[in-house]
Amino acid sequence: AEVVVSPPFVFLPLVKTTLRPDFHVAAQNCWVKNGGAYTGEVSAEMLVNLDIPWVILGHSERRSLLKESNDFVGDKVAYALAKGLKVIACVGETLEQREAGSTMEVVAAQTKAIAERVTDWTNVVLAYEPVWAIGTGKVASPAQAQEVHSELRDWLQANTSPEIASTTRIIYGGNILLL
Repeated sequence: AEVVVSPPFVFLPLVKTTLRPDFHVAAQNCWVKNGGAYTGEVSAEMLVNLDIPWVILGHSERRSLLKESNDFVGDKVAYALAKGLKVIACVGETLEQREAGSTMEVVAAQTKAIAERVTDWTNVVLAYEPVWAIGTGKVASPAQAQEVHSELRDWLQANTSPEIASTTRIIYGGNILLL
């Protein structure tokens, strides 16, 4: 197992120096391009320079509040991987989508945008984070999470390769990510 801690950006160096050496640090986001006037954004290059090995991309708040599309998240994942970062890519559905029975349709579309841009999944972890279970007091049961994990593996098998389906780590995302 790998332990990855993801504090706010300004605390990354501090947390990195205080953690056990076998624990890793992840940024909570990074920008999709190199250079340019992207005030306030953190580039993948900055994370590499800080020796931060992981980044979380596609978190539900960024998708909903900042309108990051599936394609934009896919581009960010591909760029971060190309710069040498490991990526925890978040996928998940809202309560309305779950109640409408479209969980797998939503999660598959989010995963497809990544799969269209990534061929080497060695440094990709998929984090199933049902939006309806984040900060709402509702909790996804282990059976609900496992069902989506199983369907994600089936989707990867059919749409990428049996090897990617069997080796890609799929976790249940929460406040603490244990890999």
